[in-house]
This record gives sequence, structure tokens and C-alpha cells, in this order.
Amino acid sequence: MDTLSYKTQFENNATVVRKWWVVDAEGQTLGRISSKIAMILRGKHKAGFTPHFDCGDYVVIVNAEKVALTGRKMDKKVYLTYSGYPGGQKQATAAEVLAKKPAMLLENAIRGMLPKGKLGRAMIKKLHVYIGASHPHAAQKPQELTFDFKK
Repeated sequence: MDTLSYKTQFENNATVVRKWWVVDAEGQTLGRISSKIAMILRGKHKAGFTPHFDCGDYVVIVNAEKVALTGRKMDKKVYLTYSGYPGGQKQATAAEVLAKKPAMLLENAIRGMLPKGKLGRAMIKKLHVYIGASHPHAAQKPQELTFDFKK
């Protein structure tokens, strides 16, 4: 009797191939673009996706200050930070955060969509967010990545 044995192939450091992608955030909705980028950082777009291994790609986001928020989120959405000291809680609206640290909006949204713990911290290191249209990663030859969201 001839038995066939199939073995599931998992990605590892020797087999993983990482690409570099550049995304223009100008006019894109914050939540929609964040979920797609989190999927790419995690590696779920690859056929050899491995849940317990960081097999995702690198993502460079440009024009972070031009990301869009729908509805009244610019005035109503509140970001809280806490220093750890008594009275150290600070809050800021999305408009205030966009004025001071525009990259934080995208980083915060994408970080929340990644796994928590050591694996998520490794994945978020592959994200590079820049204000303006230029970035210093031209040597990696990133490919343009566009999203077709229905408006």
C-alpha cells in the first residue's frame, strides 16, 4: 500500500523573501489604508503565510500628513497618552495630533491591527512613515503599491 505524505510548508528565516513597498497616503482613508498595510506587514498576502513567524514585507508610507478621516473624526476622535505618573494623562484630538505628529496617526492605527507581543513588535519595525513625498529608501527599490477603494 502506497501512502502519500503531505507536509505543510512553513516560512522560516532561510525561505522568506521580503519585498519593499511604497504607499502614498494622500487622500486615503485612515482605517482602510491601515488595514491593508497591516495585512502586508503581517504577510497575509503571501501564499506561504505562517501565523507564528514574521514573514511580512517592508512598507514605506509617504505623505502621511495628507491622510483623510471621514465624518467628524477630526474633532471627535481623541488620542490618550499616559506617562505613568499621577496626573500624567494627556489627550489630543485627531486634528491636534495631525498638526503636531502626522505620522503618529498612521503608526497608531497600524500598530493596533497587528498582533500584540513580541511578534507584533517585530512587524511594526518594518513600517517606515514619512511626512512629505520623499523617503531615504530608494536603494531598496521599493515598488509602488496602490489601493483601489470604492468611494
